[in-house]
Amino acid sequence: MHVGARHLSSIPTGNLRVGREAFAELWLAAEAQAEQSASLGQTDWVAGGVAMTCRWLAGASVEFNGRRRLPLSPIMHGSRPAFEELIEAEYLAVVSMEAQPLEQRLYGDRPGYVEAVAATLRWAWRRSGPVPDLRPANTAPPVPTAVRP
Repeated sequence: MHVGARHLSSIPTGNLRVGREAFAELWLAAEAQAEQSASLGQTDWVAGGVAMTCRWLAGASVEFNGRRRLPLSPIMHGSRPAFEELIEAEYLAVVSMEAQPLEQRLYGDRPGYVEAVAATLRWAWRRSGPVPDLRPANTAPPVPTAVRP
């Protein structure tokens, strides 16, 4: 999906609690990473979760079966546009889901998806977390090498 100025300027004011530029930077990076993975025949559930959440928060229309429509919410898959009360309900649903054991979780077959949605809403909606990490699930952070004197 191409994210343009039109998408960013039409985001409802109450849907974001972070700056539009920071939001756009994350959204663009997530879309690019998801597209790159798809071109390699892979699914990046982390980038996909972030991108889907950003699309929903922004109210950006998506193409599905040749038709344009509003994006579905990332966890409850509702077709209503994002607005403050609905964003909060989505956030509470994903936090509840995040607390469940992976094998009992809806979307448990999508490594990192729930965590990516939660991180995006935590950051963009609640302003209570860092910018989501787009590293694919099961990717350990680099181990620092010891510096020898």
